[in-house]
Amino acid sequence: MKGAVLLSVPLLAVSLAAARAEPGTVAMDHGTDIFRKIVTELDYAARDGGQWRWHVDGWIGGDVERVWLRSSGKVADSEVASAELQLLYGRNVHPFWDVLVGVRQDPEPDGKTWAAAGVTGLAPYFFETDATAFLSTDGDAALRLKQSLDIPLTQKFIAEPHVELNVYANDMPERGIGAGFSDVELGMKLRYEITRKFAPYAALTWERALGETASRARAAGEGVEETALRLGIRFWF
Repeated sequence: MKGAVLLSVPLLAVSLAAARAEPGTVAMDHGTDIFRKIVTELDYAARDGGQWRWHVDGWIGGDVERVWLRSSGKVADSEVASAELQLLYGRNVHPFWDVLVGVRQDPEPDGKTWAAAGVTGLAPYFFETDATAFLSTDGDAALRLKQSLDIPLTQKFIAEPHVELNVYANDMPERGIGAGFSDVELGMKLRYEITRKFAPYAALTWERALGETASRARAAGEGVEETALRLGIRFWF
């Protein structure tokens, strides 16, 4: 029950924010119109007593300045294992790139607050790319790199390979994290677009702890890698 309640918070917040914004087209006179795109993914894997994950990523604003809303997290065995919320100011600095600055809050596992700064956009060959640096109020520093690519197989079926890498500048023993390359996730998602805005999907993901983080996991008797088949839905508005 606790997991379901906390899971609903970021989704509800994003929905309310989007409901206040009027949909529109990209303004040609630099920002007179307000428009939006909020993408939400929710999936399930039959492991750890049932594991749910959510991911929200989107923006509201003009064609130059925008407010970005991001949330992600995991619920395992009816308990929230991790939760993250981000509120960012974004400015378009190139037709394909935005610079982002703002704040990140981790309600779980430890209520940590971070400053965030990064870039998001399309790298050559249409790779969707995010690079974000974080600095916590405790002095912890981290870097997250993400890339994905949409590959149309038919008009309805889209394959999406992705990779995510996390790096930490210092040890975070309370989270079992060691300095250096911490973890990597590789995955392949196949979605079927019933409409452009609604698509069920299946995803095969492989996650592995790296370096000192992997050593800490082994010392604690925990596994260092995990493969999962996830079933979910993706929608945007």
